[in-house]
Amino acid sequence: MTRSCLALFALALLTGCRGQPSEKSPIHMVPDMDWQPKYGYQEESAFFEDGRTMRPLVPGTIAQGHLNEDDAFYRGKEGDKYVPVAPIDVNAKVLDRGQQRFGIYCAPCHDQAGHGQGMVVKRGFPIPLDLSSERVREMPDGEVFEVISNGVRNMPSYRNQIPVEDRWAIVAWVRVLQRSQHTSIEDVPAEFRDRIEPEGATP
Repeated sequence: MTRSCLALFALALLTGCRGQPSEKSPIHMVPDMDWQPKYGYQEESAFFEDGRTMRPLVPGTIAQGHLNEDDAFYRGKEGDKYVPVAPIDVNAKVLDRGQQRFGIYCAPCHDQAGHGQGMVVKRGFPIPLDLSSERVREMPDGEVFEVISNGVRNMPSYRNQIPVEDRWAIVAWVRVLQRSQHTSIEDVPAEFRDRIEPEGATP
């Protein structure tokens, strides 16, 4: 193929990519590679059957960096069983955070001690489960985490309000509340037992 033929071929390709005025108006170009229709986020589109320009995510789409493969941490389960103990290091900082988040999200219903006598309950909301009850004490940590995440009965899901780390911190604080209300003198270190005043003692 001669150089002149190659040049003509290239020119034909270029002109084929250029938009051409439509019959209706020279401003409205026939769609092609050079003059493609553009839509704003909320504009109507005739291309899709539902008329929406913004397309829903494909089912199963996962945002980059959010695969969250650690089921124990992100879902409170290993296989189909709840993890017995929170998969985090529980320390004073975590407990402080758990107490703070509990006071914000849980105490309005459960009260600060977890007995289910919060302010919204006193104003007519159904009484929630006592967090110090035997039923909750026997729950694996993973199950408590799932209830916070997905809700149960009258309790809504808090997965969108409370990050995963804070949900586990709340679980740890719930265990502190339970331990504080169901303990014995044997649970107190020997060197501190003489500081405990008998119930009903005069200050």
